[in-house]
Amino acid sequence: MLHLRLLTPTDRTAEVISLVEKTVGTAHLAVVPGASRDPHGDLVMCDVAREAGDELISGLRELGIDECGSIAVDDIELSLSQRADRAEKDAPGEGSDAVVWEQLVAATHEESTLSVTYLAFLSLATMIAACGVVLDNAILIVGAMAVGPEFGPLAGFCTALVRRAPRLAWRAFWALIVGFAVAIVITVGFSHVMAWLGQFDAAKLEADRPNTAFIYQPDTFSLVVALLAGVAGTLSLTSAKSGALVGVAISVTTVPAAANAAVAFSFQEYRQAWGSTEQLLLNLLGIVVAGTLTLLIQKALWSRRISAKPAPSSRPDLP
Repeated sequence: MLHLRLLTPTDRTAEVISLVEKTVGTAHLAVVPGASRDPHGDLVMCDVAREAGDELISGLRELGIDECGSIAVDDIELSLSQRADRAEKDAPGEGSDAVVWEQLVAATHEESTLSVTYLAFLSLATMIAACGVVLDNAILIVGAMAVGPEFGPLAGFCTALVRRAPRLAWRAFWALIVGFAVAIVITVGFSHVMAWLGQFDAAKLEADRPNTAFIYQPDTFSLVVALLAGVAGTLSLTSAKSGALVGVAISVTTVPAAANAAVAFSFQEYRQAWGSTEQLLLNLLGIVVAGTLTLLIQKALWSRRISAKPAPSSRPDLP
Protein backbone atom coordinates (compact mmCIF):
# COMPACT_ATOMS: atom_id res chain seq x y z
CA MET A 1 0.00 0.00 0.00
CA LEU A 2 0.96 3.61 -0.58
CA HIS A 3 0.02 6.56 1.60
CA LEU A 4 -0.79 9.84 -0.14
CA ARG A 5 -0.65 13.19 1.65
CA LEU A 6 -2.16 15.96 -0.45
CA LEU A 7 -2.27 19.70 0.12
CA THR A 8 -5.06 21.13 -2.02
CA PRO A 9 -6.55 24.61 -2.50
CA THR A 10 -10.02 24.73 -0.98
CA ASP A 11 -11.69 25.18 -4.38
CA ARG A 12 -9.98 22.00 -5.69
CA THR A 13 -10.61 19.71 -2.72
CA ALA A 14 -13.96 18.44 -4.00
CA GLU A 15 -12.35 17.36 -7.29
CA VAL A 16 -9.58 15.57 -5.44
CA ILE A 17 -12.02 13.76 -3.14
CA SER A 18 -14.11 12.71 -6.13
CA LEU A 19 -11.04 11.34 -7.91
CA VAL A 20 -9.91 9.38 -4.85
CA GLU A 21 -13.37 7.93 -4.23
CA LYS A 22 -13.80 6.68 -7.79
CA THR A 23 -10.31 5.19 -8.03
CA VAL A 24 -10.49 1.44 -7.47
CA GLY A 25 -8.08 0.37 -4.76
CA THR A 26 -8.25 3.34 -2.37
CA ALA A 27 -9.09 3.35 1.33
CA HIS A 28 -8.90 5.44 4.49
CA LEU A 29 -9.79 8.79 2.94
CA ALA A 30 -9.42 11.62 5.45
CA VAL A 31 -9.94 15.37 4.92
CA VAL A 32 -8.83 18.10 7.32
CA PRO A 33 -10.32 21.41 6.10
CA GLY A 34 -8.08 24.45 6.44
CA ALA A 35 -5.13 22.44 7.79
CA SER A 36 -2.69 23.67 5.14
CA ARG A 37 -1.16 27.12 5.64
CA ASP A 38 1.37 27.11 2.78
CA PRO A 39 -0.23 26.71 0.34
CA HIS A 40 -3.49 27.77 1.94
CA GLY A 41 -6.07 25.02 1.70
CA ASP A 42 -6.98 21.57 2.95
CA LEU A 43 -5.12 18.41 3.89
CA VAL A 44 -6.34 15.25 2.14
CA MET A 45 -4.92 11.84 3.05
CA CYS A 46 -5.66 8.38 1.73
CA ASP A 47 -4.15 4.95 1.22
CA VAL A 48 -4.05 3.30 -2.19
CA ALA A 49 -3.01 -0.14 -3.37
CA ARG A 50 0.33 0.00 -5.12
CA GLU A 51 -1.19 -1.38 -8.32
CA ALA A 52 -3.62 1.57 -8.42
CA GLY A 53 -1.12 4.18 -7.30
CA ASP A 54 0.11 5.23 -10.72
CA GLU A 55 -3.42 5.83 -11.97
CA LEU A 56 -4.31 8.00 -8.97
CA ILE A 57 -1.08 10.00 -9.02
CA SER A 58 -1.44 10.63 -12.75
CA GLY A 59 -5.02 11.80 -12.19
CA LEU A 60 -3.90 14.18 -9.46
CA ARG A 61 -1.24 15.64 -11.74
CA GLU A 62 -3.84 16.11 -14.48
CA LEU A 63 -5.82 18.16 -11.95
CA GLY A 64 -2.71 20.26 -11.41
CA ILE A 65 -2.37 19.44 -7.72
CA ASP A 66 1.41 19.18 -8.09
CA GLU A 67 1.41 22.81 -9.29
CA CYS A 68 -1.15 24.46 -7.00
CA GLY A 69 -0.60 22.20 -4.00
CA SER A 70 1.47 19.18 -3.08
CA ILE A 71 1.52 15.39 -3.63
CA ALA A 72 3.61 13.33 -1.20
CA VAL A 73 3.79 9.53 -1.42
CA ASP A 74 5.12 7.09 1.20
CA ASP A 75 5.33 3.30 1.23
CA ILE A 76 3.33 1.65 3.97
CA GLU A 77 5.30 -1.18 5.54
CA LEU A 78 2.40 -2.50 7.61
CA SER A 79 -1.34 -1.85 7.40
CA LEU A 80 -3.76 -3.78 9.60
CA SER A 81 -7.12 -2.99 8.05
CA GLN A 82 -9.87 -4.95 6.37
CA ARG A 83 -10.58 -1.95 4.16
CA ALA A 84 -6.95 -1.96 3.03
CA ASP A 85 -7.15 -5.68 2.29
CA ARG A 86 -10.27 -5.15 0.23
CA ALA A 87 -8.71 -2.23 -1.65
CA GLU A 88 -5.73 -4.38 -2.61
CA LYS A 89 -8.05 -7.16 -3.71
CA ASP A 90 -10.18 -4.81 -5.83
CA ALA A 91 -7.22 -3.14 -7.52
CA PRO A 92 -6.17 -4.73 -10.82
CA GLY A 93 -3.09 -6.94 -10.87
CA GLU A 94 -0.57 -7.61 -8.14
CA GLY A 95 1.23 -4.94 -6.16
CA SER A 96 4.62 -6.59 -6.66
CA ASP A 97 4.17 -6.35 -10.43
CA ALA A 98 2.98 -2.73 -10.48
CA VAL A 99 5.20 0.11 -11.64
CA VAL A 100 4.56 3.47 -10.00
CA TRP A 101 6.09 5.53 -12.78
CA GLU A 102 6.16 8.85 -10.97
CA GLN A 103 7.93 7.21 -8.03
CA LEU A 104 10.40 5.51 -10.38
CA VAL A 105 11.14 8.76 -12.22
CA ALA A 106 11.66 10.61 -8.94
CA ALA A 107 13.99 7.92 -7.59
CA THR A 108 16.09 7.63 -10.74
CA HIS A 109 16.21 11.42 -11.11
CA GLU A 110 17.80 11.69 -7.68
CA GLU A 111 20.19 8.79 -8.33
CA SER A 112 21.22 10.31 -11.67
CA THR A 113 22.42 13.58 -10.17
CA LEU A 114 26.06 14.40 -10.84
CA SER A 115 27.00 15.34 -7.30
CA VAL A 116 30.20 15.45 -5.28
CA THR A 117 28.99 12.44 -3.28
CA TYR A 118 28.32 10.42 -6.44
CA LEU A 119 31.78 11.25 -7.82
CA ALA A 120 33.38 10.41 -4.48
CA PHE A 121 31.74 6.98 -4.25
CA LEU A 122 32.55 6.11 -7.86
CA SER A 123 36.17 7.26 -7.48
CA LEU A 124 36.61 5.37 -4.20
CA ALA A 125 35.12 2.24 -5.74
CA THR A 126 37.48 2.52 -8.71
CA MET A 127 40.52 2.96 -6.48
CA ILE A 128 39.52 -0.06 -4.38
CA ALA A 129 39.15 -2.05 -7.59
CA ALA A 130 42.59 -0.82 -8.71
CA CYS A 131 44.09 -2.42 -5.62
CA GLY A 132 42.12 -5.56 -6.41
CA VAL A 133 43.41 -5.89 -9.97
CA VAL A 134 47.05 -5.32 -8.99
CA LEU A 135 46.84 -7.83 -6.12
CA ASP A 136 44.59 -10.20 -8.13
CA ASN A 137 42.25 -10.12 -5.14
CA ALA A 138 38.65 -11.09 -5.93
CA ILE A 139 37.40 -9.89 -2.54
CA LEU A 140 38.53 -6.34 -3.24
CA ILE A 141 36.90 -6.51 -6.67
CA VAL A 142 33.58 -7.58 -5.19
CA GLY A 143 33.81 -4.86 -2.55
CA ALA A 144 34.47 -2.22 -5.18
CA MET A 145 31.52 -3.40 -7.25
CA ALA A 146 29.23 -3.10 -4.23
CA VAL A 147 30.43 0.44 -3.48
CA GLY A 148 29.98 1.74 -7.03
CA PRO A 149 26.85 3.90 -7.52
CA GLU A 150 26.70 3.66 -11.33
CA PHE A 151 23.46 1.65 -11.53
CA GLY A 152 21.47 4.75 -10.54
CA PRO A 153 22.28 6.72 -13.73
CA LEU A 154 21.90 3.55 -15.79
CA ALA A 155 18.39 3.01 -14.42
CA GLY A 156 17.64 6.69 -14.94
CA PHE A 157 18.71 6.47 -18.58
CA CYS A 158 16.49 3.41 -19.17
CA THR A 159 13.53 5.12 -17.50
CA ALA A 160 14.07 8.26 -19.56
CA LEU A 161 14.07 6.27 -22.80
CA VAL A 162 10.79 4.57 -21.94
CA ARG A 163 9.17 7.78 -20.66
CA ARG A 164 10.59 9.80 -23.58
CA ALA A 165 12.16 12.28 -21.20
CA PRO A 166 15.21 13.73 -22.98
CA ARG A 167 16.24 15.94 -20.06
CA LEU A 168 16.40 12.98 -17.67
CA ALA A 169 18.21 10.92 -20.33
CA TRP A 170 20.86 13.60 -20.79
CA ARG A 171 21.19 14.03 -17.02
CA ALA A 172 21.80 10.31 -16.54
CA PHE A 173 24.13 10.05 -19.54
CA TRP A 174 26.15 13.04 -18.35
CA ALA A 175 26.45 11.54 -14.86
CA LEU A 176 27.77 8.29 -16.33
CA ILE A 177 30.27 9.86 -18.72
CA VAL A 178 31.61 12.49 -16.34
CA GLY A 179 31.53 10.10 -13.39
CA PHE A 180 33.64 7.42 -15.04
CA ALA A 181 35.97 9.99 -16.62
CA VAL A 182 36.65 11.62 -13.25
CA ALA A 183 37.02 8.25 -11.52
CA ILE A 184 39.51 7.01 -14.13
CA VAL A 185 41.58 10.20 -13.99
CA ILE A 186 41.71 10.07 -10.19
CA THR A 187 42.63 6.38 -10.29
CA VAL A 188 45.46 7.10 -12.75
CA GLY A 189 46.84 9.58 -10.24
CA PHE A 190 46.28 7.07 -7.44
CA SER A 191 48.22 4.46 -9.42
CA HIS A 192 51.18 6.78 -9.84
CA VAL A 193 51.20 7.52 -6.11
CA MET A 194 51.05 3.80 -5.29
CA ALA A 195 53.85 3.13 -7.77
CA TRP A 196 55.95 5.85 -6.12
CA LEU A 197 55.32 4.13 -2.78
CA GLY A 198 56.44 0.83 -4.30
CA GLN A 199 53.03 -0.85 -4.07
CA PHE A 200 52.06 -0.89 -7.75
CA ASP A 201 54.34 -1.96 -10.60
CA ALA A 202 54.04 -3.18 -14.17
CA ALA A 203 55.22 -6.67 -13.27
CA LYS A 204 52.20 -7.26 -11.01
CA LEU A 205 49.86 -6.00 -13.70
CA GLU A 206 51.42 -8.18 -16.42
CA ALA A 207 51.65 -11.31 -14.24
CA ASP A 208 49.16 -14.16 -14.46
CA ARG A 209 45.97 -13.03 -12.74
CA PRO A 210 43.58 -15.98 -12.63
CA ASN A 211 41.08 -14.17 -10.40
CA THR A 212 40.87 -10.87 -12.29
CA ALA A 213 42.05 -11.50 -15.87
CA PHE A 214 38.41 -11.59 -17.01
CA ILE A 215 38.21 -7.84 -16.41
CA TYR A 216 40.21 -7.00 -19.53
CA GLN A 217 39.08 -10.02 -21.58
CA PRO A 218 35.44 -9.40 -22.55
CA ASP A 219 33.56 -12.33 -24.06
CA THR A 220 30.03 -13.55 -24.69
CA PHE A 221 29.45 -14.20 -20.99
CA SER A 222 30.20 -10.54 -20.26
CA LEU A 223 27.23 -9.49 -22.38
CA VAL A 224 24.98 -12.27 -21.05
CA VAL A 225 25.66 -11.31 -17.43
CA ALA A 226 25.14 -7.61 -18.21
CA LEU A 227 21.77 -8.37 -19.82
CA LEU A 228 20.65 -10.53 -16.89
CA ALA A 229 21.84 -7.94 -14.37
CA GLY A 230 20.00 -5.19 -16.25
CA VAL A 231 16.74 -7.14 -16.00
CA ALA A 232 17.28 -7.96 -12.31
CA GLY A 233 18.25 -4.40 -11.40
CA THR A 234 15.24 -2.91 -13.18
CA LEU A 235 12.84 -5.35 -11.55
CA SER A 236 14.34 -4.58 -8.14
CA LEU A 237 13.62 -0.87 -8.65
CA THR A 238 10.11 -1.19 -10.04
CA SER A 239 9.02 -3.70 -7.39
CA ALA A 240 10.73 -1.81 -4.53
CA LYS A 241 12.96 -4.84 -3.85
CA SER A 242 16.03 -2.71 -3.29
CA GLY A 243 17.93 -5.51 -1.57
CA ALA A 244 18.38 -7.22 -4.93
CA LEU A 245 20.43 -4.27 -6.14
CA VAL A 246 23.38 -5.46 -4.08
CA GLY A 247 23.45 -8.68 -6.06
CA VAL A 248 23.21 -6.74 -9.29
CA ALA A 249 26.05 -4.43 -8.27
CA ILE A 250 28.49 -7.27 -7.64
CA SER A 251 27.64 -9.16 -10.83
CA VAL A 252 28.56 -6.57 -13.46
CA THR A 253 32.12 -5.62 -14.36
CA THR A 254 31.86 -1.85 -14.74
CA VAL A 255 33.88 -0.31 -11.90
CA PRO A 256 36.61 -3.00 -12.07
CA ALA A 257 36.93 -2.47 -15.81
CA ALA A 258 37.37 1.27 -15.34
CA ALA A 259 39.95 0.61 -12.63
CA ASN A 260 41.93 -1.85 -14.73
CA ALA A 261 41.89 0.58 -17.64
CA ALA A 262 43.25 3.34 -15.40
CA VAL A 263 46.04 1.21 -13.90
CA ALA A 264 46.99 -0.27 -17.28
CA PHE A 265 47.14 3.19 -18.82
CA SER A 266 49.41 4.33 -15.98
CA PHE A 267 51.95 1.63 -16.91
CA GLN A 268 51.51 1.99 -20.70
CA GLU A 269 49.78 -1.40 -20.89
CA TYR A 270 47.53 -0.25 -23.70
CA ARG A 271 46.34 -3.75 -24.61
CA GLN A 272 44.85 -4.23 -21.16
CA ALA A 273 43.56 -0.66 -21.15
CA TRP A 274 41.68 -1.21 -24.41
CA GLY A 275 40.33 -4.60 -23.32
CA SER A 276 39.09 -3.10 -20.07
CA THR A 277 37.43 -0.25 -21.95
CA GLU A 278 35.65 -2.75 -24.19
CA GLN A 279 34.49 -4.62 -21.10
CA LEU A 280 33.17 -1.41 -19.55
CA LEU A 281 31.29 -0.31 -22.67
CA LEU A 282 29.88 -3.81 -23.26
CA ASN A 283 28.49 -4.01 -19.74
CA LEU A 284 27.01 -0.52 -19.86
CA LEU A 285 25.35 -1.28 -23.21
CA GLY A 286 23.98 -4.60 -21.97
CA ILE A 287 22.44 -3.07 -18.85
CA VAL A 288 20.83 -0.22 -20.80
CA VAL A 289 19.36 -2.53 -23.44
CA ALA A 290 18.05 -5.06 -20.91
CA GLY A 291 16.74 -2.40 -18.53
CA THR A 292 14.89 -0.54 -21.27
CA LEU A 293 13.33 -3.71 -22.69
CA THR A 294 12.27 -4.79 -19.20
CA LEU A 295 10.48 -1.50 -18.58
CA LEU A 296 8.78 -1.65 -21.99
CA ILE A 297 7.57 -5.20 -21.35
CA GLN A 298 6.36 -4.30 -17.87
CA LYS A 299 4.50 -1.32 -19.26
CA ALA A 300 2.83 -3.38 -22.00
CA LEU A 301 1.89 -6.28 -19.71
CA TRP A 302 0.52 -3.98 -17.03
CA SER A 303 -1.60 -2.02 -19.51
CA ARG A 304 -2.98 -5.27 -20.91
CA ARG A 305 -3.75 -6.63 -17.44
CA ILE A 306 -5.57 -3.48 -16.36
CA SER A 307 -7.68 -3.37 -19.54
CA ALA A 308 -8.60 -7.05 -19.15
CA LYS A 309 -9.48 -6.83 -15.45
CA PRO A 310 -13.27 -6.58 -14.87
CA ALA A 311 -14.49 -3.85 -12.56
CA PRO A 312 -15.08 -5.08 -8.99
CA SER A 313 -18.67 -5.59 -7.96
CA SER A 314 -20.07 -3.13 -5.47
CA ARG A 315 -20.10 -4.35 -1.90
CA PRO A 316 -21.28 -2.68 1.32
CA ASP A 317 -18.64 -1.03 3.48
CA LEU A 318 -17.21 -3.01 6.32
CA PRO A 319 -18.40 -1.92 9.73
